[in-house]
This record gives sequence, structure tokens and C-alpha cells, in this order.
Amino acid sequence: MSYELKSARWLAADILRQVLSEGDEAVDATMGNGHDTEALCRLVGPSGHVYAFDIQAQAVGKTGQRLTDAGLADRASLFHTGHEHMREKVPHAVRLVMFNLGWLPGSDHLITTRLQTTLAAVEQGLELLLPGGVLLICVYPGHEEGAREQEALIRYLSSLPPQRFNVLRQTFLNAGPGAPECLVVQKAFA
Repeated sequence: MSYELKSARWLAADILRQVLSEGDEAVDATMGNGHDTEALCRLVGPSGHVYAFDIQAQAVGKTGQRLTDAGLADRASLFHTGHEHMREKVPHAVRLVMFNLGWLPGSDHLITTRLQTTLAAVEQGLELLLPGGVLLICVYPGHEEGAREQEALIRYLSSLPPQRFNVLRQTFLNAGPGAPECLVVQKAFA
């Protein structure tokens, strides 16, 4: 068996598998077509739960159908609202919060995550983390709003107190400008 360094998305999926266990609770802040929501539901198992958010009805519908087809619908609560409303919908602390920023694959590229709501949601996600919990962000700076999100997120996450959070920026140095990045934040254990 060999290790292959692939992409920001691949790194995020690897971290999910290391962080989540049966019975955990997690947030998918950007459900999209439901691939991440489904992966989270499988990882938390029948005694865990996933809270997923998206502003597009199409995303909620596709994710709901994906989970139903996979027999996982009872493991998730899907919200047709922006991720900046996370704190209102998630009743208690969670092990993991993940963001896959940008637009819904296969849809209108003008409908994308936005800097203001993303920053508010990230702040709420950090508050919701259990000690040792992880917040993951896949950011796509290859388009104008994605570049603004990346810049602001790096500035914000760099300012977090190291006594409370460890912050990692995973970037592929030879991938060229605009390549996706994975930002990882872990809340201190104590």
C-alpha cells in the first residue's frame, strides 16, 4: 500500500476519517450535491448525526435523495438556509464542521459562497466545536469571490489564539495560482 498526495479535497476526506467515529455529530456547512454529507453520515454511524446547510433548494433536494437512496436519511438534518444560521439550528457542540466553498457543481457559477456569510459561519463553527474538534475548509481561490474568501480566511484564522486553536494551511506549492487549499483548525483539548 502506498500513500498518494492528491488534492485539497482528498486531504480533507482523509482528515474526516481520522477525526470522526461512531456516535459523533458533525456539520456540513455547504451540502452541495450531498457527497460530503453522505460521507459524514457514514462516519458518524447510526448513533451519530449530521447537520447540513445550503441556500439552494436544488442542493437540499439532491442531498436528501442521495441520503434516502443510501439508507442514511435518518442520520441527518438538512436545512435550506445559509450556513451563517448554524448556531440557531445545531443544538450543541460537535466533533467536526466542514466547508467546501465555491458553487454547487453543475449549477450557476454566479451563486457562490460569500465572504461575509462564510466568515460568520466559520466563527460559529469554531464556537460549536468540542475540545479537540476540527473545522475543515476547502477554499477555491481560482475565482474572484473564492480569492477574497481565501484572503480573509487566512487573515482571520491566523489571528486565532494558539492557546485555543491549532491552524494548518495545506497548499500545493507547484499547482499554480488559484489552486484549491485545505485549511484545518483544531480546538485545544483543554
